[in-house]
Amino acid sequence: MPNFCAAPNCTRKSTQSDLAFFRFPRDPERCRIWVENCRRADLEAKTADQLNKHYRLCAKHFDPALVYRTSPYRTVLKDTAIPTIFDLTSHLTNPRVKHRKQIKELTEEDLKRIKERRLASAAEKSKKDTAAEDQIADEPQMSAEEKQLREYLRSLFEVVLTLAKQCIPLETFKGLDGDNVSNNFQALLEYRMHAGDEALRKHFEATPVNGEFLSLAQLCQLLDVCENTVREEVLMEVREGRFFSLVTDDLVDFGGDKHLPLFLRFVNQHNVLREEFLDFVSFDGDELALVERLEAQLTERWGLVMEDCRGQAHKVTGASATKMKAVAVLLLEKYPLALYLPCSRMALNIHLANSLPFPNVQVLMETLRRLAAFFKSTPAKALLDECISAHYQKSEEKAAALRQACVDGWTEQHNVFDVLLDILPPLIACLDAVHRNADATFDGAAAAGAYSLAETLADFEMVMTAVVLKSVLTFTRAFGRNLQGETADAFNAANSLTAVMHSLVEVNDNIDVYHEFWYEEATNMAASMEIPVRVPRLFVQRQRAADMGEIQPEAYYREYVTLPVIHSVMQEVEEMFSEVNLKVLKCLSLVPAIMGQMKFNTNEENSADVYRTDLPSPDTLAAELHCWRIKWKHRGKEVRLPTTIHETLQLPDIKFFPNVNAFLKMLSALPVLRMEEQQGATAGERLRAYLDAVPTKLWNRSLAVLNVNALVKPDLDVMVDKYCRLYPEEEPELEAEPEEEAAAK
Repeated sequence: MPNFCAAPNCTRKSTQSDLAFFRFPRDPERCRIWVENCRRADLEAKTADQLNKHYRLCAKHFDPALVYRTSPYRTVLKDTAIPTIFDLTSHLTNPRVKHRKQIKELTEEDLKRIKERRLASAAEKSKKDTAAEDQIADEPQMSAEEKQLREYLRSLFEVVLTLAKQCIPLETFKGLDGDNVSNNFQALLEYRMHAGDEALRKHFEATPVNGEFLSLAQLCQLLDVCENTVREEVLMEVREGRFFSLVTDDLVDFGGDKHLPLFLRFVNQHNVLREEFLDFVSFDGDELALVERLEAQLTERWGLVMEDCRGQAHKVTGASATKMKAVAVLLLEKYPLALYLPCSRMALNIHLANSLPFPNVQVLMETLRRLAAFFKSTPAKALLDECISAHYQKSEEKAAALRQACVDGWTEQHNVFDVLLDILPPLIACLDAVHRNADATFDGAAAAGAYSLAETLADFEMVMTAVVLKSVLTFTRAFGRNLQGETADAFNAANSLTAVMHSLVEVNDNIDVYHEFWYEEATNMAASMEIPVRVPRLFVQRQRAADMGEIQPEAYYREYVTLPVIHSVMQEVEEMFSEVNLKVLKCLSLVPAIMGQMKFNTNEENSADVYRTDLPSPDTLAAELHCWRIKWKHRGKEVRLPTTIHETLQLPDIKFFPNVNAFLKMLSALPVLRMEEQQGATAGERLRAYLDAVPTKLWNRSLAVLNVNALVKPDLDVMVDKYCRLYPEEEPELEAEPEEEAAAK
């Protein structure tokens, strides 16, 4: 929401620059001094709470020494800051202009009162300074050794943050002779010493020659303090915004143990939507154990309130998707407003396919992920383009469209199964060519991988599964695109779900007819690629072991592919887009452009019942919504209707509609809606970039958290204080080997 400066002769607002704006303090005495310094007569009658809620001063009116930044997104004032820099004369150069912010003319009584207050303030300050000096004199002074230790700790923390920011692992692989080479942490410390870091050099010179910089336990302590300090900066903003959504990503393997990346999506106090990565959670145990672990992480460790969780989305693939769905259901039962929704970072059709708990579907989805990784290689992608051109040589337009469709990320698009079936013949031909490797372009691992992929795809069960998924998910494709598109598209999608469900029900009611068409399409494609049409081998063996008669392929695929897929897709759509979820999404009509699209004939009050207890003034909701509609219906011709939630939240007068403001914040935090006005890579993309840049065996949880949150600038002195407080007996020093062992060596 744009903030306008309350100071006279100041026209600054937050949309024009990155300048920070600060609320008037809630403390009545400090607030009175702010008003007095502003010389705004019209503000004197207002209470401190009213001023705190509706008025701001920009940073230009404070001494720069009183303003500091804790992160790229957070600028704060010192607790005792008083504004003293004001322009109280420039309006005199143009007296004909009417100024909205009238400057109070000071009377002799006002001047006398201000003078007395300043004298009293100076006396109080002098008294406090004297008391502080006495206190400092009484307190034990920091010794030279303690100061040196603090400088040493600062250097260590700087090295840790540098390693994290640059994606440098702590260790390196073993040397060619099998010995461990110097680790990166120690190498960077040595470099800093040679570059003139006196704190490190003095500490090093005071230790035995055969020592190493830090023990593993002490290094872990440094990492833990760094990670917690950075995380706390983000959590502070989450708590200030109150409402959040829980988002998880695909599993990450650390040393054989699977961990779940945990993100929080929230709207901060500046009404900016954020999605930040905070930690990894162990994936061990059953669904109930994972739910308890998530709750403990969010509440006990991070100080959040689960009742403020307004949504959850889980971008987990493979067999783990079934477990995460059960986790989502358990969380929803416990916290009914933590709505289970698809993640905006994953195409809806991909989410639906991943949620199907059938081995054939999971094998196909895993094969798609392997294909995406395989064709990141430039030679492999070039060969695939050649095979597509050769296969569609009679239709260059079709070939060009498919080559364009097979760009990076095609396996994660809404139409992935359509593209897969279109390129399947040239795809298998390409994989066979890589396996043959006639010109030795590919190494042995690539050739073996190509053979495995070709054998998986050249199976009728995979062809039939792809055809059924393509055909069933055709009905949800446009719905999913709209849902994760612009705000107006998402609103239209919420209103079109009934038509989508009618289509799926119609298919289910006439499944025999549809299955006949789909089976014929699959058999024709299989015949063109010389793939035999048969029942899976393991099923035939079970049939024979049970002494049952043989089943025909068409009947088998109807019973074990077509019917399970259509039923499960319908069930998943109904669960994700329940009546409550749709009511919430339909409240997107609060966005003015959507109200205009609906001719201002909207009724959000019934839908708003879901979050009524979260609204600041629920009793006035009906009147406020009416005023909101009237405001936009009778706007001036030159006024453009805001088209997104973000634009609407940045309106200067949104503060006069507190219920609308609160509701839009909660809507914005829902994980199904795409991130608006996103600058740079998302937290999920930054995490993936770290995992791609660092070798798998060298991944480190703490460094991953620090790398993804590299924009947060923690205070090194805070880290040093925290370390000294947590580990008073664990002074980081060089570990010397015992004299006996050193002598033996």
